[in-house]
Amino acid sequence: MTDLLLIAPILVSFATAVAAYLARRSRARTRAIGLAGSAVLLAIAVVLLAEVWRLGPIAMQASAWPAPFGITIVADLFSAIMVLIAAIIGFAVTIYSLGDIEPDLEAAGYYGLYHVLIAGVCGAFLTGDLFNLYVWFEVMLMASFGLLVLGGSPAQIDGGIKYVSINLISTVMFLIAVAILYGLTGTLNMADLSVAVAEVEDDGLLTVVAILFVIGFGIKSAVFPLFFWLPASYHTPPVAVSAIFAALLTKVGVYALIRMFTLIFTHDVGFTHGLLLAIAGVTMVTGVLGAAAQNQVRSILSFHIVSQIGYMVMGLALFTPLGMVGSVFYLVHHIIVKANLFLVSGVMNRLAGSFQLGEIGGLWRFKPLVALLFMIPAFSLAGMPPLSGFWAKFVLIRASLSLDTGAGYLIAATALVVGLLTLFSMTKIWGEAFWKPHPAGDHGVAPRLTAGRSALLLAPIIGLAGLTLAIGLYAEPFYQVSLAAAEQLLSNEAYVAAVIGDGAVLAAAGSGR
Repeated sequence: MTDLLLIAPILVSFATAVAAYLARRSRARTRAIGLAGSAVLLAIAVVLLAEVWRLGPIAMQASAWPAPFGITIVADLFSAIMVLIAAIIGFAVTIYSLGDIEPDLEAAGYYGLYHVLIAGVCGAFLTGDLFNLYVWFEVMLMASFGLLVLGGSPAQIDGGIKYVSINLISTVMFLIAVAILYGLTGTLNMADLSVAVAEVEDDGLLTVVAILFVIGFGIKSAVFPLFFWLPASYHTPPVAVSAIFAALLTKVGVYALIRMFTLIFTHDVGFTHGLLLAIAGVTMVTGVLGAAAQNQVRSILSFHIVSQIGYMVMGLALFTPLGMVGSVFYLVHHIIVKANLFLVSGVMNRLAGSFQLGEIGGLWRFKPLVALLFMIPAFSLAGMPPLSGFWAKFVLIRASLSLDTGAGYLIAATALVVGLLTLFSMTKIWGEAFWKPHPAGDHGVAPRLTAGRSALLLAPIIGLAGLTLAIGLYAEPFYQVSLAAAEQLLSNEAYVAAVIGDGAVLAAAGSGR
């Protein structure tokens, strides 16, 4: 049963994709299949997290090939949390898609591509070896490119070309790093690698490989200076697609960085994690300044994805228990908040007629519920108490100050200043879109939504806003789960034992590879 539970998120997502594609000629059927698949995935993800919480890390070996030779699927608390949050967002965006995606895009295979993307995300979170991580990245790349250009507008094609081109560079860097690491260790199983790297005599070459992974995963994470593809593409597709991209795609890159630099590359923490800390700080600043310069809602939100990635990498770079807690907590908070902001932006566009701040306004007077639903994730993104973003930033800043070093004080100051600039960007959207009158007067804001479509668009937004409030008002349980996940990341014996066993760990350590 454990083996089936581990593979179920991937199987259910692929099965849903196939069924939705085969039924695409029937709009009602394909929508029902897409929604049912998302609901089943969410239920499985809840059970998986509960099982990992009860048993500790669990693993399976495909086709009975023992690790490290076969395909390993493994879940610890961190990966189980990520699968669950991906399932929550997947379910919410599926509901939103029912009101957002036009019939021609549904007939072109939207739900099939959507669930292939979710399968790739879950596969990346659950894989136990580097080659299959590459495979899942490619699954995500193909599905995301299909979603990005679905509809075929010139802006989508332009954004899609930029997106694919830079991601292919990331793939090349990743494969080069994988090849060198395999040459050094003779294995690509991540649990086995955590043991094998200790036998590598050339620490300098190992550090070079680590930097190659920083570049490869840094492109996918959109860290400085490798982020330019993101704001060039995320504002072009339908809002539902933007939302799922914003929530999950860069977070898979962050997940990979955290996994690699807690499990494998810990031989020269002063250099590798010091470099990551510098990258985190510059990413925060660059992203928030880019957001401040924009006047299109989705462009502002896209640059804020870049900025907020810096906070997640910051916790990893600090490499302390509290820092890792902050990274895990921040990932969960940000995925929920950022997806919700993109969903709200879609409703704003439908009501006021544009994403350009200069062309919209008056939403507070016409639709106060939408104004409130924007304020919750916007203020959470800026770190205002008592919302989820406040606690996530509080933990990270406290972790940085506890270092009692110049670097710790500098990154804490950077995080605080970036938080203030984030608040500036959010208040700019508020002032322009909600507070000022619409340039066309009262006729500029019109009910362009039927009651049924409005319910489909607002229901997931309300649900995600409620989750943001719940994490903020009842932060302790979420903190404790993040703490347990952080402890497993920093003390990975249970993860390694689940994959290759205690005896195999000892044998690998003494084999002299």
